Amino acid sequence: MTDSRTAFPHGTILGYPRIGRRRELKRAVEAYWAGTIDEATLEATAAELRRATRARLAELGLGRDDSSIPESFSFYDQVHDAAVAVGALPERFAALRDADGRIGLDAAFTAARGAGEDAALEMTKWFDTNYHYLVPEIGPGTAFSLSSDRFARQVAEAKADGFTTRPVVVGPVTLLALAKAADGAPAGFDPLERLDDLVPVYVELLAALRAAGAEWVQLDEPALVSESLAASPVELADAAARAYAVLGAAADRPRVLVAAGYAQLSAPAWTALATAPIEAIALDLSRGAVPAAVDGLAGKTLVGGVIDGRNVWRGDLAAAWDRLDALRALGAAQVSAGTSTSLQHVPHDVEDEGALDPRLASWLAFADQKAAQVVTLASGLVEGRGAIEDAVSAASLALADRRSAPGVRDGAVRAQAAALQAADFDRGDYDARATAQDAELGLPVLPTTTIGSFPQTGDIRRARARHGRGELSADEYEGFLRDEIARVVTLQEDLGLDVLVHGEAERNDMVQYFAENLDGFAVTEHGWVQSYGSRATRPSILWGDVSRPAPITVDWSVFAQSLTDKPMKGMLTGPVTILAWSFVRDDQPLGDTANQVALALRDEIADLEAAGIRVIQVDEPALRELLPLKKADQPAYLDWSVGSFRLATAGAAPATQVHTHLCYSEFDVVIDAIAALDADVTSIEAARSRGEVIGDIATSGFAAGIGPGVYDIHSPRVPAVAEIGALLDRAVAELPLRRVWVNPDCGLKTRGYDETVASLRNLVAATAGVRERLNA
Repeated sequence: MTDSRTAFPHGTILGYPRIGRRRELKRAVEAYWAGTIDEATLEATAAELRRATRARLAELGLGRDDSSIPESFSFYDQVHDAAVAVGALPERFAALRDADGRIGLDAAFTAARGAGEDAALEMTKWFDTNYHYLVPEIGPGTAFSLSSDRFARQVAEAKADGFTTRPVVVGPVTLLALAKAADGAPAGFDPLERLDDLVPVYVELLAALRAAGAEWVQLDEPALVSESLAASPVELADAAARAYAVLGAAADRPRVLVAAGYAQLSAPAWTALATAPIEAIALDLSRGAVPAAVDGLAGKTLVGGVIDGRNVWRGDLAAAWDRLDALRALGAAQVSAGTSTSLQHVPHDVEDEGALDPRLASWLAFADQKAAQVVTLASGLVEGRGAIEDAVSAASLALADRRSAPGVRDGAVRAQAAALQAADFDRGDYDARATAQDAELGLPVLPTTTIGSFPQTGDIRRARARHGRGELSADEYEGFLRDEIARVVTLQEDLGLDVLVHGEAERNDMVQYFAENLDGFAVTEHGWVQSYGSRATRPSILWGDVSRPAPITVDWSVFAQSLTDKPMKGMLTGPVTILAWSFVRDDQPLGDTANQVALALRDEIADLEAAGIRVIQVDEPALRELLPLKKADQPAYLDWSVGSFRLATAGAAPATQVHTHLCYSEFDVVIDAIAALDADVTSIEAARSRGEVIGDIATSGFAAGIGPGVYDIHSPRVPAVAEIGALLDRAVAELPLRRVWVNPDCGLKTRGYDETVASLRNLVAATAGVRERLNA
């Protein structure tokens, strides 16, 4: 270590949105995958986005040369980037390395998306967020080596442009804690066992970053806050102590900031990091409290994450200042202001939202506004509280205005929720319902269906845009949608599916569509947030009490049902998912808000039933996503989340078959909660994990209908008949035959029609083959 390096800045953010203000990266990556641009053009687009980010953050007040600007770009996923950097590529992709053993961009993309018979890396949720990461596959024989120089190249790129930035890399403990055992690993193998082999590669990586010009590096270790991983908090803390003893002792490295966001850092991990030979620790003080004083802080910087990186509400600067003051009492050498997490979870800039009500906009802070609030607090830390008093007062006034605004509290909505009784959450005996539904629907063994959406083609998106601009009248647009629905229904009948969907052509997004039709929500024009890879979502803003002014889905469902004699699903998004995939008000318990949404959906289900729809799917893909990282908080969450689903569906008649859908999370810890939803049929992701969840379902005694997904729709691969058949064979071997359904992992919105039709033909053919074998 040398003395020439800067002290840590007084304010920083832990990461920034990387898809571009107008999703430029998404378009470039997808154009590259489609072959319409080359790698050089893709790299040039990415470099321009990085330059624009640095310039914008400097404009907002972060320093050009003090490491306060994070270098947090990724083409696809930050966990995958770290795995690629240390050479943790599954054996099935080993041939993709170049002659020097390096892993290039194409190889990284192939592992992320799959190719031919080689399945993509599994995908699951990043802690309790709606971001999906790629799960590394690590075994006893995984050969770690420094296999990519991308992190160092980005630091050097910034340096050439006059910026000293702080590279952000997922840390070694979190990388292993989030990994799964590679195929062929011995039973009971834990990737964390490979920590001592991995850390020397991180030492090499740190040296490369230092050589490129980095003065600080940020190693993200959110695994240290979680109590929901395979390793216990004590085991994770011990791993951190071992890893950072080695990294801190490295002779040639940048200074190290370890960031532990998304919840309260565990007490053992706090002690371990405090005594480790590192220079700074970033704490989430939005979802965690100021920790107790411990030994070892005298020479360290503490970054107080007092600006929430995960929601869009304007920060309470007075409360943030109080938390920073409490942090200063711990005796660290310096306290800095920061965000609680990376800002990748929020959109770029409220100023882009010209259509938002100005009063609502004044309550909001997107990434740029959050960075500006951090800069304000940093000024206060340097110059004293008095220097920022005007900004603190303005934030407090905005919060007070939000509390008193019309619509935030609706007396009629609150009275309805207050009058709920236990019977409103109970639908009655499942076996009696199943008998009534069998008689009503007359479905075959292993009924086939899809999850809801069909591909959102360019024609659909263009028609929606033209209607929005007034170039298509309401009648013309409705006619277009009816033609699209008719085409999708005819396709499903031709394919031979048993329970059909209308394809959701009228829906821009499974949450936004409902938000646009419920009171208490607002939607944005440019509020895009990365979900996974090149995919982005535009979360709605739930700002007030929720109610349903009119039916939402009934007309489309009735029209679709009129085109076929087969059962047609009514398609709704569940209350937990509407909350999870929106930016939700933080001024009342989530459970209260969920019940308001559930009551609106309950009315929608009643109207669907009255219109003759006998199968209704209420999607809850986010049920596992919101599970708190701390075990003490989980029972209360599961109580209100399950309760809100039951409130929405309990009014349905016994002969109405209620489906739900869950995807891309680790479900073993919530199997009991899934059963408690009391849905008649549950479809669940299983293809990318090759049916791992089937065993958990079987051993849990789950008795209702279950559809373990047999087609991974998050990959462009077309699964072969034999591949689907093998998953079905496993399902019928371990689960009650009359309860097994056949379906993809998720909706088909993001796929193209050629691959969709080919995959569904294989799904139907594989089902027919299994049925024949069962009848032989």
